[in-house]
Amino acid sequence: MTESDRTPHRPRMPADRAERIRRWHHDALNRNHGRTEITVDYLGLRLTIPPTVLPITPVSHLMGEAVLAEVTPADRVLDMGTGSGVNAILAARTATEVLAVDINPDAVAAARDNAETNRVGDRVTVRLGDCFDGVTGRFDLIVFDPPFRWFTPRDHAEAATADADYRTLRRFFRQAEHHLTDRGRLLVFFGSTGDIDFLKELAETAGYHRETIAEFTETVDDWPVGYHTFRFSRVD
Repeated sequence: MTESDRTPHRPRMPADRAERIRRWHHDALNRNHGRTEITVDYLGLRLTIPPTVLPITPVSHLMGEAVLAEVTPADRVLDMGTGSGVNAILAARTATEVLAVDINPDAVAAARDNAETNRVGDRVTVRLGDCFDGVTGRFDLIVFDPPFRWFTPRDHAEAATADADYRTLRRFFRQAEHHLTDRGRLLVFFGSTGDIDFLKELAETAGYHRETIAEFTETVDDWPVGYHTFRFSRVD
């Protein structure tokens, strides 16, 4: 861990907005408390999602549809923080080699089961791991739907939405280049209920060119909230 990874995160936003995001985060945790296992149909998939794994949300399609449009048959794909396995499975509709990684053992089990249910178990390898730990080789596409908030998670389930001081996000942009092929690119989903300006700063510092390929804005408690799928590629 570098010194910057240990530095407390100071959001690039007014203090009142940061506090409002903290309240939204805890309200969402309270709403999901006691959730049972669910089965959903999404973009042609049938997914079973346990209560300790992040469910499909109304804006998930901004990433899912981008994955479907981006992946080519020649791509080797890494799905970082796979959760229920959804984006890995979507990628495997086209690509023949997909690696899915998650820190949550329940997510790893769910992703494996969902890959089998959707008949791509032979194309998707699922591993337990923290960011790039245990990831070898290079990939043409890395897909990442990271935790939006910089808070310290209380357990693996909350780690889907909270990343203490953005340690994982910092590490991702610092190390991703070592796992990309020459034509490699990143697909990253993020929202303004996190510190989106910090994400852009990390990507720019790491030498990536950013394109917005999908976005949606809604009003929550009289505040505009935006969700974005970005494509990042290395700057020559």
